[in-house]
Amino acid sequence: MGQSFSTAKLTSRRDCNHSQRSKSKSTAIICPMQVEEAEELDRRNINGLSDFISDLPDECLAFIFQCLSPGDRKKCSLVCWRWLRIEGQSRHRLSLNAQSDLHPLIPSIFSRFDAVTKLALKCDRRSVSIGDEALVQISERCRNLTRLKLRACRELTDTGMSAFAKNCRGLKKLSCGSCTFGAKGMNAVLDNCPALEELSVKRLRGLTDGLAVEPIGPGVAAKALKTISLKELYNGQCFGPLIIGAKNLKSLKLFRCSGDWDKIFPLIVDRVTGMVEIHMERIQVSDVGLAAIANCLNLEILHLVKTPECTNFGLGAVAEKCKLLRKLHIDGWKANRIGDQGLIAVALSCPNLQELVLISVNPTKLSLEMLASNCQNLERLALCGSDTVGDAEISCIAVKCIALKKLCIKSCPVSDHGMEALASGCPNLVKVKLKKCRGVTSEGADWLRAIRGSLAVYLDTGEHLDASASDGGAQDNGVEFPPGVAGQIGAPTIASSSTGRSTSFKLLGLLSGRSFVASTLRRLASSSGSSRS
Repeated sequence: MGQSFSTAKLTSRRDCNHSQRSKSKSTAIICPMQVEEAEELDRRNINGLSDFISDLPDECLAFIFQCLSPGDRKKCSLVCWRWLRIEGQSRHRLSLNAQSDLHPLIPSIFSRFDAVTKLALKCDRRSVSIGDEALVQISERCRNLTRLKLRACRELTDTGMSAFAKNCRGLKKLSCGSCTFGAKGMNAVLDNCPALEELSVKRLRGLTDGLAVEPIGPGVAAKALKTISLKELYNGQCFGPLIIGAKNLKSLKLFRCSGDWDKIFPLIVDRVTGMVEIHMERIQVSDVGLAAIANCLNLEILHLVKTPECTNFGLGAVAEKCKLLRKLHIDGWKANRIGDQGLIAVALSCPNLQELVLISVNPTKLSLEMLASNCQNLERLALCGSDTVGDAEISCIAVKCIALKKLCIKSCPVSDHGMEALASGCPNLVKVKLKKCRGVTSEGADWLRAIRGSLAVYLDTGEHLDASASDGGAQDNGVEFPPGVAGQIGAPTIASSSTGRSTSFKLLGLLSGRSFVASTLRRLASSSGSSRS
C-alpha cells in the first residue's frame, strides 16, 4: 500500500518536474545521472513523507528484481532511472530474437545489460539470422559469458565462431542447434575455452558428408568437459576424438547419430573410465558396444532406446559389471531381443536399481518377481506396450515391490483385477498412471482411489486417440516421472506434424467447447422462459 501511494505521488511530481525541465531545455542540458538524483530527492520528500524504498541499497533492489518474473522486471525498470539502471546491471540471463535486424541494436542492448553471463540467441527458421559481425560484437561486450545457446542461426560461419571463442574464454556451456558452421568453428571453441563443461550439438549443418570431414577435438576443453550430447548428426563420429579425449566425462548422450559406434565405444571406455550416464537412441550399436560399456564400473544411468541389435547377452554383460546401476530405460522397439534373460541378469547383479522403464519389452512374471525381490530400492516402474504384462504380473508387483512409489502402465492387457491387487499391495505407492489399458474401467480406478485415499490414480483410456494413433514413436511411449507431469496425462501436448495429434487435439477441444457453450445457452434460455411464465 505504501509503495502504491509513493508511486502515485511520484507520478504527479514527475509531471510537474517535466514541465519545469521542458522550460529550461534551451539553457541547460540535464544528464541521466542528474535526473536520477533529482528524482531520488523528490521521492524522499513527498509532502513530508519518507520513501523507504529509496533508502534500500542497490544490492537489495537487485536481489528483489532477481526474484521477479521477466514481465515484472520490465515493469519495474520503468519506475525511475535508478530502477532502470539496477535492473539492467543485475540481469545475468538474456534471451534475444536473433534475426538480422538485431544487429544495429546490439550496442544499446548490451550497454544496459552489461552483466549478462547466460545468453540465448534464437531465430525463426524462416527468417534471416544475425551473422558473424553481430556475434563478434556481442562477444566483445560480453566477455564474461559462461553460457551460450544458439538456435537456427544459419548465417554464422566458422569465422564468427572462432572470433567469439577468442573473446569468451570463460564459456562453460555451449548449446547449438540447426546452425551452419562446421568443424573449424567447433574446434575453435574447444581450443579457446578451457572451462567448457557442457556441450550440446544438434543438427550441425556444416558437417558435410564424406571422409574428408575434419575431426573435432579434443582441444583444451576436453579436460573440463563433463557432459556431451549429440543429436541428429550425419557425421556424429567426427566427435570421436573429443569424446575419447574427455577423460573427466560423466554423461554421454547420442541421439540418431549415424555410423558404427561399436568401433568407437572400446576406444572411449579405454580412456574415459568415470562415466556415470550413457544414453543411446537410434544409433548403430550392438552387444559389442555394450560389452565395452560394461567396463564403465561407475555407470549409474543407462538408456537403450530403439537399438534393435542389442540383446539379452549385451544387457547381461552390463549388469554383471555395472553393479551401481540406478536407472535403466529400455525401448525394445518390438524386436523381442531383450526379455526375461536380460532382466533377470539385472535383478541378480544390480541391487541399487531405483528406476526401471520397459517400453515394447515383454517381461513375464518370472523376471518381474526376480526384480521385485532383489531390487529392494525400486521406487519407479513403467511398463509400456507389453503384451505379457497382465493382472498376474501386476499382482506380483503389488506383493513384492515394497519400496515402489510410482507406477506407470500403458497399453498393457491389465484389468480391474490388477487394480484390486494394488489396493492392498505396495504400501509406499503414491501415484499410479494408467493409459490405454482397455481392461481398466473408470469404476475400477474410482474404487482404487476410494480404498487408498492418499493414492493419486490417473486413468486415460486413450479411446479418443485411436483415429490418430502414431507408429509407436518415442513421444507416444514417453514416460516421465517428475512431479506434476503425471497429472497432465490426459492433457493435449504439442507433437510433430507427422503424428497428426496436434490437429486432432485442437479439433476435439474446439468441438467440446462449442457443445459446452451450446448446452449452457439452452439451459439459460429454458430457465428464463420458465421464470417469465
